[in-house]
Amino acid sequence: MSVPLITEAVMLSPLLWTLVAVQLAMGGFDIIFHHEMTERLAWKENAAHELRLHAWRNMFYAVLFLTFAWVQPKGWLAIALIVILTAEIVITLWDFVEEDMTRKLPPTERVLHTLLAINYGAILALIAPVIFSWVSHPTALVWTSYGLGSVILTLAAAGVAVFAFRDFYTSRRARHLHPREPISLSGILNQPGKVLVTGGTGFVGTELVRALVAQGSDVTVLVRSLKNAVHLATPVRLVESLDDIDDNAHFDAIVDLAGEPVAGGLWTWRRRFNVIASRVRGARALRALVWRLARKPKVYVKASAVGAYGPRDNDGPLTEGAALGPSNCFSARSCQICEREADRMTELGVRTVNLRIGLVLGREGGLLSRMLPPFDLGLGGPIGSGRQWMSWISRADLVRLIAFAMAEPTLKDAVNATAPNPVQNQEFATTLGKWLGRPALIPLPTQPLTLALGDFARELLLTGQQVLPAKALAAGF
Repeated sequence: MSVPLITEAVMLSPLLWTLVAVQLAMGGFDIIFHHEMTERLAWKENAAHELRLHAWRNMFYAVLFLTFAWVQPKGWLAIALIVILTAEIVITLWDFVEEDMTRKLPPTERVLHTLLAINYGAILALIAPVIFSWVSHPTALVWTSYGLGSVILTLAAAGVAVFAFRDFYTSRRARHLHPREPISLSGILNQPGKVLVTGGTGFVGTELVRALVAQGSDVTVLVRSLKNAVHLATPVRLVESLDDIDDNAHFDAIVDLAGEPVAGGLWTWRRRFNVIASRVRGARALRALVWRLARKPKVYVKASAVGAYGPRDNDGPLTEGAALGPSNCFSARSCQICEREADRMTELGVRTVNLRIGLVLGREGGLLSRMLPPFDLGLGGPIGSGRQWMSWISRADLVRLIAFAMAEPTLKDAVNATAPNPVQNQEFATTLGKWLGRPALIPLPTQPLTLALGDFARELLLTGQQVLPAKALAAGF
């Protein structure tokens, strides 16, 4: 069979186009799901270099896709194509090294990268002989077309080109996202103390531990696994079980942030059970610890949520004395059960503070980090009607309020942990869009959200409450 016939057979092979389609699907999923949604590389200060590598690789992909879609480069142009392919492979290997140096890849991304490499190797094995055969021809561009395949490759080229420009832009922005200094507790905790923190590896707990360590406190963190605590500030003491704490240990305060996340998915029966059980078990285990300690802590700060009030969009501002939500509302019932369990710490003579926390905002995690990718791409907008109230608090203010609750002896029982200016969702979306320089006109419709997420959407996304921090303000925070 002559070389032109071999070229034609390979380039029209169903196997080749199947592999290409699979590669495009996996690559697109990797970009959207991992880079944009879960890892949120565009908003990580240490991702600037990785984003530049992605940008150059996507530009090379755009050139390669367009080339294979419409032309067959011959002679020196084929050699240029080989150089581009080689450069793309080098950048990909460089990207693997960069990722391992700057972040911990989730298992799904590692598996997907392996599949992408294997599939890409199979594609190269098919087309490499063809490209090398083009080298022996006189230099020329031979126009060609593979029908629907050419159209798909052209659309893929446009897509990766868009993300190439986005990655170039976000890499420049990432260089200005400097790591923040630890939150100052000056004027709040004037004396370093001994603090036990549960849930200290989470979004709020990590920053609380960092602030306490910077302030000079002696911090002990209860962790499920030591490997989950590698990012914590040092020096810090890690324990995997409360049984590891001696009876003669002394803590001035206990901050309990642990528990199964309430947000993030459908409220199945098992999920509801785990949300409540994880918090109740934690509170009981801490009470058992305090019972056997020779010296009791002065204060126990327990994380609750404004969900305790239930959906109350039409009831006006709510302070700590407001009626709680009905028992048929899971968010209200779960908060109330956990608060009652936490209140039993008072039986041991320990001042107890149930912090009813609002939506915690910070680009590194929580609600805002999940909203940034779609809003940054110009796909953001209000949720449902947009009229529901959002009682929010910045992560920095929440950390300071936790420290304030530890230090202020007049604070006890329920304390609202929110900013004094709740806003409606429409205003929040508009403000976020303006801050990013993007439109915020694409709403999340009520019906699909309700069908997909059920009570989670009805209680936490489509409704809200105006919660005011009356106790904290009255105490001087």
